[in-house]
Order: sequence, then C-alpha cells, then structure tokens
Amino acid sequence: MSANSTQADAQETMQVGAMRITFLVEAADSNGSVSVFECFVPADSRMPAPHSHDAFEETIYALEGVTSWTVDGRAVELGVGDALCVPRGAVHGFQNSGTQDAKFLAVASPGLMTPDYFREIHDVLAASAGGPHDLEKVGEVMRRHGLTPAPPS
Repeated sequence: MSANSTQADAQETMQVGAMRITFLVEAADSNGSVSVFECFVPADSRMPAPHSHDAFEETIYALEGVTSWTVDGRAVELGVGDALCVPRGAVHGFQNSGTQDAKFLAVASPGLMTPDYFREIHDVLAASAGGPHDLEKVGEVMRRHGLTPAPPS
C-alpha cells in the first residue's frame, strides 16, 4: 500500500444535485499533476450546468451504465469501458437519460479540480430547496474554480 493508503478510508462523497462525487486523488497527492474523482449519475438525471475549462483537460472513463455527453455540439455515448477526452475550452455536459444508474471516473490534468468546487456547488443547489437554481451564484462558483458556464442555448 502507498503512503496515502489511509486516504481511502477518509474519502468524502459529496452530493451535487442528484449526483455523488468521490475524490480518489487530489492535486496534493499527485504534486498537482492530476485530480481523479468518481461520479455517480442516477438514472434520468443530468449535470447541473454545461461548461468549459481553459486550464485543464478532463478525461472520462465509463465504469457503469451509459452517459450521453455533448462536447462542442458533438454527441457521444459512453458505455462501460469507453473513454473520452474533453479538451481545454470545449463546452461540455452530460446526462443519464436511461433507466440504469451510471458511474464514471474523471481525470483532470493538471489537477486543478478540487472537492471545494463540488462542496460550493452543492451549497448553492441545496439553497434553492427544489425551486429554480440561482444561476448567477452557480456561475460565480464555477468561475472562481476555473470553469466557464456555457451560454444559454
């Protein structure tokens, strides 16, 4: 086991809307080279806000179920074992419109994505108490963490 083996015992799972995020490798654990997190996406759900990021690539590897991605307007279905690299600056989003839950691994390189982003987004979404999300606050959190909200379509 590595020196970080106790880290696995302390992994925090964060709720973001319907999704759950668990960080497996944080930037501090990789000298900033990557951050790795697992994303659980329940059936019939979508990510809260399509976005882009100019400072890192994000590689997605499907572990369970199927997620439907849109990357710069191109539709991509990811099933178990499929991978996709979202380049810097590419507007992207995903959903699970199926009847089975899905799970994927996300690798951000360099490791600029942090648990703090997901905690803050959770707080903003939770504050809406089932009503419409405060898109201005969502955008503020995204920009503070290096993400650019996609323009409304």
